[in-house]
Amino acid sequence: MAFPDPLALDDADPSWQPFLTELARAADLCLKPWRHGLRFSGLAPSVIGDCSDCCLLIEARDGDGQRCPERDLELEIYRSGNDLNLMLTRCSDELAPMLWHGQHAVWMRAADGERCERPAEGAPLEAFCRRVRALVAGEAAG
Repeated sequence: MAFPDPLALDDADPSWQPFLTELARAADLCLKPWRHGLRFSGLAPSVIGDCSDCCLLIEARDGDGQRCPERDLELEIYRSGNDLNLMLTRCSDELAPMLWHGQHAVWMRAADGERCERPAEGAPLEAFCRRVRALVAGEAAG
């Protein structure tokens, strides 16, 4: 299934729903046992000149369908030149380390942006980012 480039969609374009569904499946696989839904944070993505940016809210639920806002994440997908980059942050804890993922994963302290060690729950988040990059990069190439 071909997805539109999430960084090149018009605000009114509903064709992004299959892409969001695939990202939710990736989150479900990597971030078990929680289930996930994704939606754009603010407006759907658009391209303004040569500056691309897409921000998504990843909402978590437990196995019974109850919301778990403490597990919610924000995912920013952006390009810098030809490189695809992701920034993943925990919504409920503004001091939690942030994950920047380009060609490799880099954990940063939220307070000052300095590199830090991967947190205890970091490996599944890195796996999720690798899947997101593969989905986005694969569709942009195809």
